[in-house]
Parts: sequence; structure tokens; C-alpha cells
Amino acid sequence: MLPFVDSRRLTGANLFFAATGATLELAGVPPDEALLSGWRERVARARAQLAWAPTEIVVRRHDGGASLSLAAPLDQLFLATEVNEWALCATLFEREPQRWSGMEAALLVAAIENAAAATEVDPPVLGESAAMARFVRLGAREARADLCALLAETHQHQLPYLLDETLLTLGAGAGGRSYPLATLPLPAAVPWQALHDIPTAIVSGSNGKTTTVRLLAACARERGWCAAYSCTDGVTVGTEVLASGDYSGPAGARRVLRELRTEAAILEVARGGILRRGLAVVRAQVAIVTNISADHFGEYGIDDLDGLAEVKLTLAAVVPPGGLLVLNADDALLCAKAPGLARRFGVAPPLGWFALDADHALLQAHRARGGSTCGVRSGRLLLHHGGDHDLGAVTSMPLSAGGHATYNVANLAGAALTAAALGIAPGVIAAVFARFGAAVADNPGRLMRFDYRGVRVLIDYAHNPDGLRGLLQVASKMRAAQGRLGLLLGHAGNRKDADVQALARVAAEFQPDLVVIKEDEAHLRGRSPGDVPRIIRQELLRLGMMESALPLRASELEAVHYALEWARPGDVLALPVHGTQARTAVLALLSNGAQ
Repeated sequence: MLPFVDSRRLTGANLFFAATGATLELAGVPPDEALLSGWRERVARARAQLAWAPTEIVVRRHDGGASLSLAAPLDQLFLATEVNEWALCATLFEREPQRWSGMEAALLVAAIENAAAATEVDPPVLGESAAMARFVRLGAREARADLCALLAETHQHQLPYLLDETLLTLGAGAGGRSYPLATLPLPAAVPWQALHDIPTAIVSGSNGKTTTVRLLAACARERGWCAAYSCTDGVTVGTEVLASGDYSGPAGARRVLRELRTEAAILEVARGGILRRGLAVVRAQVAIVTNISADHFGEYGIDDLDGLAEVKLTLAAVVPPGGLLVLNADDALLCAKAPGLARRFGVAPPLGWFALDADHALLQAHRARGGSTCGVRSGRLLLHHGGDHDLGAVTSMPLSAGGHATYNVANLAGAALTAAALGIAPGVIAAVFARFGAAVADNPGRLMRFDYRGVRVLIDYAHNPDGLRGLLQVASKMRAAQGRLGLLLGHAGNRKDADVQALARVAAEFQPDLVVIKEDEAHLRGRSPGDVPRIIRQELLRLGMMESALPLRASELEAVHYALEWARPGDVLALPVHGTQARTAVLALLSNGAQ
């Protein structure tokens, strides 16, 4: 068994550094200082042998072990994983040769499994002299002088680029051109004057990402651009859906930025994509982090809010000095992390702050220094960016649900500041905000409101405690005087038991009359069917809910049917539906029966 569970190449800024490189997830072996010191020393000797620049080597300890990361040249990423693995394995073998006697054989098996053909395998070795000779061979095989020459010229022309296993794209969107890696042109053959960047925004955070992306795309379209965006629900160019599914990682960003119709790009950037492969983009005019809340703990070495914030704030690495990083002043962790960004990345982009209260102390101080802000005063959304702009009454903005959805008020404030930084005029932003959310198609799956036979039904993506709390706050304010509250409750399987229990506790806070405990069958993610519903039910029973109010259903659609049959006029149903197919079926059902 190998002493690591994951060895991955990183093609852009990630949690550890704003560069390309490789990360290894140590598992089953305590990351003591002697082991880490041996790993560092071997990495340093290998990099010297390969004539790599002495860039940063990073160790990040976490509950599951440690993440070991090193930077490497862009055309040496496969080799970087080999160096990383050898440095760890050779150190372990030197310390305990009997325990790790089968290490070389295990590495060979892994190499054969990962190779396109067994004839391509250069067998891994632990002995240092032989390993160094192997690295030189692998480096020569992987080296791409043509690629490096093109990227150097791209840098000279101040252009962005995209790179994956098969394509290199110079420029972006309507100003980009893609070339197969197998047949790269000479720099002189590239039409440099025809290439250019496009307005690009990247969006991260724990809640509100997709809503913010759609708001920004609507503003960009109103501005007259052909706007393309990628998010949790897919990839859209203009009004055409190119792909459905979760495209909140590098694949979605590349699809948007390689589409020649794209004149403005809005990219959702989720935690998982950053940790697995880094950011696809090398430059974005503006970035926004909506908030930080508990979610996805226990994956890729992220076990707490502090680590999660570090991941989300990786976006700062690709915002240029003339851009803007938009942060939520109501999030204490973002406020605490912001001053350290310059130290972390060497230079930090200008900051913009938003909050529910335009007179938040941080916003006041930031405006006094000439900074950009957005918040609410006397019920009106006020943007300060190149002057003061009144964007309208919050209660008149459909997305706010009459002002009840305070989390969407925050999304509106953050999106307004981000849109302004993209170059969209305040009048255009105000016009979009005055109508966005009135139509069901504006923001699919997010706070969609239906009147179904006298029952108020809310469809939402709420998937963590903060998101569920926001949804239930809106639902509670919408029910009639004698109306009851019912909801669906489930969770994806890649959450810890404690995370599932925390979601159940939020539901119990609102004293619902019915909780239909659902199997999120589209997101089992390693759990056995029935496991997550059992945890939810046990926690709700422990909190005092009656067994009769906790029916179990084996699918999201069955759970929705049960809730609709239970409800009567005046009731409110909060229905977090997460599976794409289930949501499509539910929306069809509600649309056909809506009043």
C-alpha cells in the first residue's frame, strides 16, 4: 500500500501557491518533522538536479495527515508528481526498510495502471542516483520548448491563456484562439494583434455563488455583451445552454473561455476544483467571495472554516493590480483574512466590500479611503464605485422576496459591486435588479416560488446549515397565520456525520410540522442508501420531533409528492431539491398545477 491517497498536478493558482506544481496527500503515516524534513531535502536535491528554480515547498498539516506541495515548470507537471512521490517514499524506506520493502513494486504497479501503454513505463526506483537519472529522462521526454516559447510571448503581449492536456488557448473568448498541443505554431505564426482578453469575473464562496453568477450574466447581457457563464448547473452562452451538470470547476471555465461567441465570462469556482486542479484562469478582472460557512469538511485536507477560507481566497492570486477583489464585510473570517493577502501572494489586488448595512464600520472606513462598497441604507441598495449610485428599493427587487430573503439582498449587493468593476453602468445594474427573479427561468433551482393549490412552495438548492437557515427564514415569514411549515431534508453522502446532524439541527430550530427525510439518490457519493436519512432522523428524534412527522422516502421526487399531498392551503413547503432530474420533474409538476 502506498503512503499517499492522491497525487495530482495543478495547472494554476491553488491553496498553496499561485503557480503550477504537484500536490501529494499523505495518508496512514504520521507527518512528523523528521519525515517532512527528509521529504523537503530530497525535493530540493531533485530540483537542483533538474535545474528548476528554487520556488516554494509547502506542507499543510490537517486531520487526515498532510498535503505536500511543490511548484514546478509548466511543462514538467507529470515529472513533478514523480519527484513528489519519490521524495516521500524514499524517505520512508530509508527510515523503515523492512516495513516498506514492497514500495518499489507498488509504485511500479501504479505507474503501469496510469500509463497509456506498458511500453511507456520507466520503472520507478527509490535509490537516489537511479531516481535522478530517471527524472532527467522523464523531464526530457515531457519538456516542451515550443509551449514555453509561446507562453513567454503571450506574457509579453499581456494576454491570458488556458492550458489542459490537449489544448492551449491564447487570449480568451471572442479574442482567443486554440491550438492542439501536438501541433503548436511558432510564435511568429500567431496572429497576436487579433487576440485579446475579455471582461471576466470569477465567483466563489459557500452560498450564493450560482445566484451571483446568474445576476452578473444578466447584467452583462443587458450591457450588450454576449455573456457566457459556468456554474453548478451547467454552461450557458447567451441564452443557449451548452452543457448541463456541475461545471463549477476548471472544465466549465475552459468551455466558457474557449467559446468564440463569449464577450464577457462569468465563472463559478468551487472549492473542489481549486483543490483538485487549481484555477483554470490566470487572470480575471474581478473576483468575489460571497461568504464562508461550514461545508465539505474532511475533503482534501480541509477540516475547518479557516482552511475553507484559504481555499476560497485563492481567487486573489489571479486578480491584477488594476482589478478588484470583492469581499463580504458581514463575514468575520473574510474580514480577518483580508489583511494577510499581500503577504500570502506577494501582492494583493484592491478590495471592494459589501454588506447588508451600507453604514457598516468597515464600509465607512473603506469609502473614506476611496474604496468601493455596496450596501443597504433606508431600504435602498447603494453602490459607491466611481461615485454614489442608488440602485433602487430592495423590496422592489424580486430576488429579495419582498426583503425577506436577506441572503439574496447580500447577493444583490455583492453582484452590484462586481458588475460595476466589470465596467457595467449603475443604470444597467439597477434595471436588471428591478426584474431579475420575477420569472422562474431567471434563477433555476434557487428560491423559486410557486402557488400550488393554495400552498406556497419554495424550491431551493440550500445544501448546508447557513443556506437552509436562510431558506427557512423566508418560508416562515410566508406562511399564513394558521399555516403549517413542511420541508424536505437530505444531504449528499460526502459529508461527515456531524455535518448531517448540523443540518438537522437547523431544521429543528424552525419547529416544522413535517420533515420528509429524503434519500439524495443522485449524490450518494460513497454512502450506502439509507445511511444519511438514518442520521437525520435520529438527530431530529433526539431533538424532540415526533416520529409521525418524520416520514422517510427513497427519492427526492417521492419526497416532494408526499409533501404536496400533506399540505393544505395556507401552508408553506420548503423543498431543497438537488438532483438535476428530480428538479426538472418537480418543476414540471409545480408549473402544471400552479395557480
